[in-house]
Amino acid sequence: MTQRKSTESFRIAIFSGLLLVLAFPGPAAAEAPAAANSAFNVYVSAVESRLNGQHRSQTGFVAAAGDESEMRLRRGVLIVEKRTPASEAEMPGAMLHDWRGTVFVPGATEADFERLMRDFNGYPKYYAPQVLSAKVLAQQGDHLQATMRVRQKHVLTVVMDTSYEISFGRLDARYGYSISRSTRIAEIDAPGTRGERALTGGEEHGFLWRLNTYWSCEERDGGVYLQIESVSLTRSIPRGLGWAIGPFVESVPRESLEFTLRSTYKALRR
Repeated sequence: MTQRKSTESFRIAIFSGLLLVLAFPGPAAAEAPAAANSAFNVYVSAVESRLNGQHRSQTGFVAAAGDESEMRLRRGVLIVEKRTPASEAEMPGAMLHDWRGTVFVPGATEADFERLMRDFNGYPKYYAPQVLSAKVLAQQGDHLQATMRVRQKHVLTVVMDTSYEISFGRLDARYGYSISRSTRIAEIDAPGTRGERALTGGEEHGFLWRLNTYWSCEERDGGVYLQIESVSLTRSIPRGLGWAIGPFVESVPRESLEFTLRSTYKALRR
């Protein structure tokens, strides 16, 4: 009984903290501060430099390999790691989140993975209920522009229209990768109703300001090793509320990455 009351009190504290944040979005929530955007760009530049090195060779194409990890992956274990350096998690008026997930999909090929990633019309089916709609706006070879309407439901439900620049690449027929960088993220008010509209900069809550996603795919051992790294930027937690809503804010990027990786696994197993 005591433990139940403690859990309920914690949930109330989280919800109360979120309501306080939402009630006073403030000017800082309108868009990512310039200093935070600059710091984010520096950070993802380092991430992309590391991945560029990985993708030049079959050895280490998918990171965190090794006999023990590969045995766990082939047993069906999904490995998720937090990669955000403690020194860089807090940016001026913002928070950085860097998560990486790896899974092994038996029976799949790199060609299967690339077909799935390019099939934007199928995203609402493969990634339901998070992806509501998706379409390609423009394409030139392995480079394209796409848009998606996504829904995030945790304590609150948030709908956002997101646009991305996406590139595909490959080392050879068994090793491929993709890079997705957000170019626009707009929070939608009253989605699906006559009053639907994109919130203005001064109205947004800063749930998600930037999102870069990096996929690596390595075909061997009768399947593919898939790895996704997600780097995002969100509004910072107001001072004094970290104890209440910090765990929730930290859980959202991880849960979203896990959902994407598991959904991709299921789609490829079909």
